Amino acid sequence: MIRRPPRSTQGVSSAASDVYKRQSDEYAIRQLVEKYADAVNRVDKDDWASTWCEDSEWDLSSMPAVRGKDAIVELWVNAMAGFPFVAQLIQNGTTEINGDTATGRWYIVEHIQTTEKDDDGNPVGFFNIGVYQDKYIKENGKWLFKLRKYAVLYNDNGTGNMTGKANPYPDLI
Repeated sequence: MIRRPPRSTQGVSSAASDVYKRQSDEYAIRQLVEKYADAVNRVDKDDWASTWCEDSEWDLSSMPAVRGKDAIVELWVNAMAGFPFVAQLIQNGTTEINGDTATGRWYIVEHIQTTEKDDDGNPVGFFNIGVYQDKYIKENGKWLFKLRKYAVLYNDNGTGNMTGKANPYPDLI
């Protein structure tokens, strides 16, 4: 019996295989970024926490950077308690892969309702446009955040009164 290589590599050049691997890694990193934002929108602690490696760092630029997955998750849980509604929307992004490490940059739009009320008793909030600059690490075949450094590019300073209705997140299908 003649043993053949698996069909996925049979007849594929090394260069084509490298392109496939790079594209697969880029897709996996995009999925990581999207999982992060999805977990923010649903306020899902476990999904959100699963995007970080143990010795990660989260730098929000408005406060000292937080190091270590447990400390990062604790900060996020406390912060999210002040936001009855958050919509974090991923825009365009880039990635540069170097073996089992990578860097990336992703632009986001956020609509955030806070627990505060205006003088008329309406909920208040703000609108952000920001950018995450990331470092990733591949551990056990899975891409994770090693560093997320966030910068606000635009903030409406709460001029949006956020009086629209905030609906609960629908059940997952």
